[in-house]
Amino acid sequence: MRVATYASHSALQILKGAKDEGLETVAFGNPRVKPLYTRYFPVADYFIGGTYPEEELLEFDAVVIPTGSFVAHLGIELVEKMRVPYYGNKEVLKWESDRNLERKWLERAKLHLPRVYEDPDDIEGPVIVKPFGAGGGKGYFLAKSPGDFWKKAERLGIRDKEDLGRVQIQEYVLGVPVYPHYFYSKLNRELELMSIDRRYESNADAIGRIPAKEQLDLEINTNYTVVGNIPLVLRESLLIDIIEAGERTVKAAEELMGGLWGPFCLEGVFTEELDFVVFEISARIVAGTNPFVHGSPYSWLRYDEPVSTGRRIAMELMQGLEEDRLDEILT
Repeated sequence: MRVATYASHSALQILKGAKDEGLETVAFGNPRVKPLYTRYFPVADYFIGGTYPEEELLEFDAVVIPTGSFVAHLGIELVEKMRVPYYGNKEVLKWESDRNLERKWLERAKLHLPRVYEDPDDIEGPVIVKPFGAGGGKGYFLAKSPGDFWKKAERLGIRDKEDLGRVQIQEYVLGVPVYPHYFYSKLNRELELMSIDRRYESNADAIGRIPAKEQLDLEINTNYTVVGNIPLVLRESLLIDIIEAGERTVKAAEELMGGLWGPFCLEGVFTEELDFVVFEISARIVAGTNPFVHGSPYSWLRYDEPVSTGRRIAMELMQGLEEDRLDEILT
């Protein structure tokens, strides 16, 4: 068995974690980035050019690990039909990628969610507008009224209500962004809190350096394109809230789609009332785990050695191999 992943997003961490567990590794993708994985950071034993070199991966006896950008690069239809063993439940993909199904899932988990506006003419307060798809925050914008929405939506090519299927309009909840990273072990039937981060976004996190008057004069539009991630240690009394939210998310997935296992992230904010409001779920490893290649404060408390989310995936694969239970965690 070899561990393989698309050369992007969190591949460095995944491949490093696999090597730490004694597994050989395969990266595939754009040939231009080959030196990143084989020379500058030598975590890939093999590199294969191409979006999805299925026959070569089958010959390598590879197990593919999906990342946050996996579906964006390969497409959901290709991933659902791929013959190479896939770590995780492919049924989750359609629930995660469809914002209506995603909301049904999070509602089943009894999470606190922001209001969603089906009709922009009903907007009665600040909203954040999110295009569908994993774009790292690209294209998000704020609006305060129906007129403000239509003016800004035109930049995305949205000119009438027939185009609204391309975006979701969410109530904007003011609070501290918090992104807890979980790992659910299907083999041990146990949830683990691996780490927590917050995103560093352009230009939302830089706009505060410009005085408000100049922002207005320059007519600067805020956007939320993710450029990096910042480690976060949460106030200890809040940890039980996010752990219980993760437990309910796993339980709801078992009821709706046959389960969620491996890494996932609930993306949300803590309000001034210390209420955890969840915007969406990423049902794979997220880039916010990348600051923790050598482990996080939370993984150290559990393992007393460096365990990243990437390494935790490899540990689960090794356990499945040793116990002859790989078929339980691969699809």
